[in-house]
Amino acid sequence: MSSNIVRRKTRQVRIGPVTIGSASPIVVQAMTNTDTADARATAAQVEQLALAGAELVRITVNGHEAAAQVAKIRELLDARDIQVPLVGDFHFNGHRLLATYPDCAQALGKYRINPGNVGKGARRDEQFCEMIEMACRYDKPVRIGVNWGSLDPQLLARMMDHNAALAEPLPADAVMRESLVVSALENAQRAIEVGLPAERIVLSAKVSHVQDLIAVYRNLAERCDFALHLGLTEAGMGSKGIVASSTALAVLLQEGIGDTLRISLTPEPGGERSREVLVAQQILQTMGLRAFTPSVVACPGCGRTHSSFFQELAQQIEDYLREQMPLWKSRFSGVEQLQVAVMGCVVNGPGESRLADIGISLPGAGEHPSAPVYMNGERVLTLKGEAIAQEFTLLLEAYVAARYSGQAQARCVLDELIERHDATARGLIARGKP
Repeated sequence: MSSNIVRRKTRQVRIGPVTIGSASPIVVQAMTNTDTADARATAAQVEQLALAGAELVRITVNGHEAAAQVAKIRELLDARDIQVPLVGDFHFNGHRLLATYPDCAQALGKYRINPGNVGKGARRDEQFCEMIEMACRYDKPVRIGVNWGSLDPQLLARMMDHNAALAEPLPADAVMRESLVVSALENAQRAIEVGLPAERIVLSAKVSHVQDLIAVYRNLAERCDFALHLGLTEAGMGSKGIVASSTALAVLLQEGIGDTLRISLTPEPGGERSREVLVAQQILQTMGLRAFTPSVVACPGCGRTHSSFFQELAQQIEDYLREQMPLWKSRFSGVEQLQVAVMGCVVNGPGESRLADIGISLPGAGEHPSAPVYMNGERVLTLKGEAIAQEFTLLLEAYVAARYSGQAQARCVLDELIERHDATARGLIARGKP
């Protein structure tokens, strides 16, 4: 997978085994919604998110009960060989919690500090500096994350007063955006003055409106070389949250802005928390920035397509590929680049199937009840009968093994499957394909 996007050059930030920065792939993050004081439930959700593909997982550390369990959560994850770094999300009392629970401070891979709510008045700078000192003591990176819902009121008042004194004052929303950028940059500089290296700082400036987010991050990107964390805060539920996040982040990513991201979806009742991980991966994969799992091309369906069979098969193949990826990643290098086509009729079906690595064109309404299968641009066999879905899945499994393992035995399995259906495929196998 490739793209013509040129990443903005940023510093590299190490968080355990993960690196954030322009010289590294864009990192996918997620956040738990369990009570951190419940160590087992939190560890279980972290594991779920990590297995879904989250490379960093943030947990709330909001009180003594939560802070006391962070080291236990880390132990539970290590025992299950889940190496994903944990990010501690601190508000209001983080300086006190990090000082009181050194095992928590050590177990976390990174601290997230919102300078707008670390304290009030004169205590704000003091408590912010205490947290930075703890990061220095434990050699931890920090995300300085400003949020327009909790912007430092003193900073905002200063910026508003300055704007009012201008001959041509800016609109209030423009002042708010500038205040976010200034807050992020000023606090990053303060952290450096306290002793935190710039290579341990990630910045974010989150808002909940698409155009504001784009404007803020463009401005921030022009004025620093810190690694940037992207995310539309309070994006919402379902398709609204997905569309809003995708719209905002795609613009920034296309411009090379962003080194890590989280999709802040509100889970639907009973929905999986890991959905936010899948959406983040799909954004990056669709833009050609990373590949996480084989992609499936499928037509939307129309009056020519027959019932819902091709839709069901496309969903089955999507699910099958994602289920197999944890195993395939360790066995088949490059399998995440695989392109699969599941098409519903002969109009675009053969063409899309030929362009994919492996594809099937199912019979549409009124078409001959047969399903040609294509591999590497060539038609190799035709499936018929009631077991098309199962047979295509077997062919897909054999194709992956033959193509990505390079083992003769795997090629023989695929050879036998093809010959069983169509003897004309022997010539293709003889030419070394796939």
